Amino acid sequence: LLVSKDLGKHLLEVEDLLQKHGLLEADISAQTERVQALNAAALKFSQLEGYQPCDPQIICNRVNHVQTCLEELGELAGKRRKELEDSRQLWAFFQEMEEAEAWIREKEQILASKTCGRDLSSVLTLTNKHKGMLGELGGRRALLHQSMKKGEQILAKKRFSPSGIQEKMREVRLRWKKLEEVMGLHQERLQEALNFFQFSAETDDLVAWLQDTYRIVSSDDFGHDDYSTQGLLRKHRGVVEEVEKHRAAVLALRKQLALLSPEHQQGVDVQIRVVEVEQLYGEVAEVAVLRQQWLQDALAVYRMFSEVHACEVWVDEKEQWLEKMVVPEELDEVEVVQHRFESLDQEMNSVMGRILDVNQVVQQLVDGGHPSSEEVRSCQDHLNSRWNRVVELVERKKTQLDSVLKIQNYLLEC
Repeated sequence: LLVSKDLGKHLLEVEDLLQKHGLLEADISAQTERVQALNAAALKFSQLEGYQPCDPQIICNRVNHVQTCLEELGELAGKRRKELEDSRQLWAFFQEMEEAEAWIREKEQILASKTCGRDLSSVLTLTNKHKGMLGELGGRRALLHQSMKKGEQILAKKRFSPSGIQEKMREVRLRWKKLEEVMGLHQERLQEALNFFQFSAETDDLVAWLQDTYRIVSSDDFGHDDYSTQGLLRKHRGVVEEVEKHRAAVLALRKQLALLSPEHQQGVDVQIRVVEVEQLYGEVAEVAVLRQQWLQDALAVYRMFSEVHACEVWVDEKEQWLEKMVVPEELDEVEVVQHRFESLDQEMNSVMGRILDVNQVVQQLVDGGHPSSEEVRSCQDHLNSRWNRVVELVERKKTQLDSVLKIQNYLLEC
């Protein structure tokens, strides 16, 4: 049993042989105790005084022979165990190599059937799964490294033929290197797909924002009075700031497109999409500028109307006062009225400045081609005619006062 050359043809068989060898070693151990006891008992017969049933030398020779056979048996058992353990190490190595190859084949099949996704969500899911596979690859790499070290140790012992071991190690190394290359290429394709779909998603978001903003800046709501128009103008200035902030994102589209893979970069749809975004942004920016000007013009119109209204209220009040005013004949009363006209002159100078400002605003609106130019011009003409009437009334009343003053002064001199 101990000189058998059967070291097993696979790991399970070697494990079975080792188990049987363990039983044999236990039997030898049990027999060792029995042999030692028998030898001790036999040696007593070689030490008897007087009658000796057997030649003491024969007894000693027999004991030594049995002891030598027992020691040789122990050496054979130790040698057999060493050979079986080496065989187990060898077949364990081959099994680990087979498991590594099976794992590599499994991953190759998975990678061969994998796509790069059809949208951003699927690409992100596949990318997370691939990261998990890369982590698994790292763990398996450490195990393979340990298995290769075992193979090197087996080769160093030179107990078995190195050709099969070296060939298996070389084969697994090549398949592992190929797997790493395939995983690296797949990771690159996933990253390219991720870049493309992120670019597409950002472009779609930008287009959606520009379309919403275009609807806002192309609104025909310019307010109905000074207050509402001021509110719209404040909001529009915020929109203009946002449009300006998005300018960098639009300009960056070309750079992002250049970073895509040639497959995605040269797609006609992608290039058309970028051009459409740039054109849409240009339209939004242009309309935003126009709307700001229109809002400012509308605000100027409403403020002009407000100023005209204020001036006309003053004109109405002075017209009524002048038309109802009767030039007194008494000198004291004339002087009082004269003082009132002096105050009126100051008021008229102030109102005249406001009317001149109104005329200037109207001219600017008309020159700028404001859509309400006719209405604005009509309002201007009406105010100016009212103002001229007040001026005429004032001059007439002043003339009457001067006449009364001259008569009163003449009478006083007489």
